[in-house]
Amino acid sequence: MSGILYLIPVTLGEELPPEAVIPRAVIDIIHSLNYFIAEEERSARRYLRKTGFPKPIQELDIRPMGKHSEPATYAAYLERVVQGENAGLLSEAGCPGVADPGADIVRIAHEKNIRVVPLTGPSSLLLALMASGLNGQSFVFHGYLPIDKQERTQKIKSMERDAQQKNQTQLFIETPFRNGQLLEDLLKTCDNQTRLCIACDITAPEEYIRTQTIARWKKETVQLHKRPAVFLLL
Repeated sequence: MSGILYLIPVTLGEELPPEAVIPRAVIDIIHSLNYFIAEEERSARRYLRKTGFPKPIQELDIRPMGKHSEPATYAAYLERVVQGENAGLLSEAGCPGVADPGADIVRIAHEKNIRVVPLTGPSSLLLALMASGLNGQSFVFHGYLPIDKQERTQKIKSMERDAQQKNQTQLFIETPFRNGQLLEDLLKTCDNQTRLCIACDITAPEEYIRTQTIARWKKETVQLHKRPAVFLLL
């Protein structure tokens, strides 16, 4: 019988203690594991140490996903699970498999008939949607918008059109150091009555979540530089 691949949630901010947002039952499962697959090995070890891991961190076997890993590498990582050992999958922040390369590991796990168990923890996308006051019945996540300014403007117009025609919340993110540029393009491109939610530093002490019209955003200044943020339009 094969083992289980646990999808392990990670805190959204480095300063937040895991017990503040991770259920005790999830931490107990994490502590039962010896084998992990992680987006980045060093940050994974830091996080596991913060959970109060009962075993020596240096003795844990953690395999890095890497930005350029091949499917064959991921399949090899999962062979131990096929043989019966349980494993944990960690991303850099939030929940594995959502806006995250861990989805490729999960796909291969299903192909190998490995049981996949998602564990409860913070998802910036769902938390932002919950707090936005926008439509939670119909929504779409676009990931990162194009870097090219003209392409980004076209994408914003397309999302706004879908939001208007389908009453569908549009979620997207940006590299934190480009947040200011994205907000500037949103304010220049969108209709004044379009609602925009900006959700920054979710679950952290400096958490900021605000929804208002583009017209009102134009009258305010908000500091978004290098702050992890989710943007939502409707």
